[in-house]
Amino acid sequence: MAPLVELLALAACLCAVLPLVLKRRHQSASSLPPGPAGHWWWGPAIPKEHPHRKFEEWVQEFGPVISFQRGTQRTVVIGRYQAAVDIMEKEGVHLADRPVSIAGGETLSGGMRTLLIPNGERLRKLRKALHAQLRPVVAAEYQPIQQLNAQHHILDILRDPAKHMIHAQGYATSVILSLTYGKPTRTSSNDPIIQEVSAAQGRLGAALIPGAYMVDEWPALRYVPGYLAELRRQHQMELKLFRSQLDVVRDAMARQDVEARPCFARTILERQAEYGLSYDEVAYLAGSMFGAGSGTSASAISIVVMAAAAFPETQLRVQEQLDAIVGSSRGEFAHFCSLTRFLTDLVVPTFQDEADLVQVTAFYLESFRWRPVSAGGFAHRATQDIIWNGWLIPRGASVYGNHWSIARDPDIFPDPERFDPQRWLTEDGTAIRDDLKVFQFGFGRRVCPGSHVANKSLFINTALLLWAFRIAQDEKHPIDTMAFTNTANMHPLPFEVRFEPRRDVKDMKRLLAEEA
Repeated sequence: MAPLVELLALAACLCAVLPLVLKRRHQSASSLPPGPAGHWWWGPAIPKEHPHRKFEEWVQEFGPVISFQRGTQRTVVIGRYQAAVDIMEKEGVHLADRPVSIAGGETLSGGMRTLLIPNGERLRKLRKALHAQLRPVVAAEYQPIQQLNAQHHILDILRDPAKHMIHAQGYATSVILSLTYGKPTRTSSNDPIIQEVSAAQGRLGAALIPGAYMVDEWPALRYVPGYLAELRRQHQMELKLFRSQLDVVRDAMARQDVEARPCFARTILERQAEYGLSYDEVAYLAGSMFGAGSGTSASAISIVVMAAAAFPETQLRVQEQLDAIVGSSRGEFAHFCSLTRFLTDLVVPTFQDEADLVQVTAFYLESFRWRPVSAGGFAHRATQDIIWNGWLIPRGASVYGNHWSIARDPDIFPDPERFDPQRWLTEDGTAIRDDLKVFQFGFGRRVCPGSHVANKSLFINTALLLWAFRIAQDEKHPIDTMAFTNTANMHPLPFEVRFEPRRDVKDMKRLLAEEA
């Protein structure tokens, strides 16, 4: 029934807007970037499965910037590194807006999800609150929580390696729950709250796939009775969940009891009047931070494991540096302090070692490039005409920085399917290059404010994983490195690996537990 309703409504929309669409196409087609042809009334067919891969095919065929028309919307895709720097970064002030997202933004998120909110006063208020708690100097205060949970992550793998993806989710969830709501204990991935948030993130990711909902190309569909009813129902479920978590923090603050631990939600509630936010806006701000932060970090950690298993030789340089650096700077101090010989001989990597462990940093940066979590990126809206190399990106266009394509620019990343962490290091291998950037967290003024926290999570987990294990493929179950969920933030589908302890298991368990 729903497809029939869509078709009837679409026919009505066509009659109303077709003359305007044809006029605009005629006026600007000669200066628009090239792109695929499509039906005169609809546009090129974007596959429902992993559209970022189709965009890369078009980039290879038409060039670094492509464009096409779908319904009333002109879409531009940026698919190469220098074009991303020139357009997404240098023209960032003109791309700070988001196109209207009727399905995912207005309906499913109630217009309150920071990721999708158009540029304006509400966005400024929300981002001000986020930046206050996620800027680098504050993010450094979260490192003890990240260290503690990363060590528990290794203990979980030692106990049950087959569930490594669940353990990665457990790490990410526990950290973000502590930061967001002040939860004092580690959270099981079987917790009903976690299941609800994961389901909500899955629904959001599906709604944001280009072409998933016709209403985003033909806005008049929003007025078709019943068309968006399911998304409205899902929004109410999500809002109820986010309110319930914020209520716990608010009620603990009112009682002035020990459960009101310092956390993001408490700080925002304390400064709610200053930020000018409603209670529901605070609930969504905290809930969206929790949902997005836990899902993307878990996926990124599993991609590190996948890369280590698929390219075992890349582990060796990391492990050589880990063995040379970790403990050497602290071993004499430990001996001086008369600690046990056990602690002197075996030391856990910490954030104290980060500056020296450039191979660890290069490894996770390459994992960002090789399999970017936000593979297709999120749409920006051009607020004025942008000219690039003679091509026009028209005002009002939806502009995607397609991370998948940008990370496969053969001029910047030769042999792009090869996993090579050394790309990110200076020629002498002693430092991270400052002339190369990974766009994992977005572009310009819409870059993710939680990137500092996320990078720290990837550093400490990569360091501990490769300190503790040799990670290898299971010969009976080879990894399909292209098997990912079909969502805006993609996750690896379940895969099997072997974790071979590099140190005495009893010693590792004792050390990790004692230091945790």
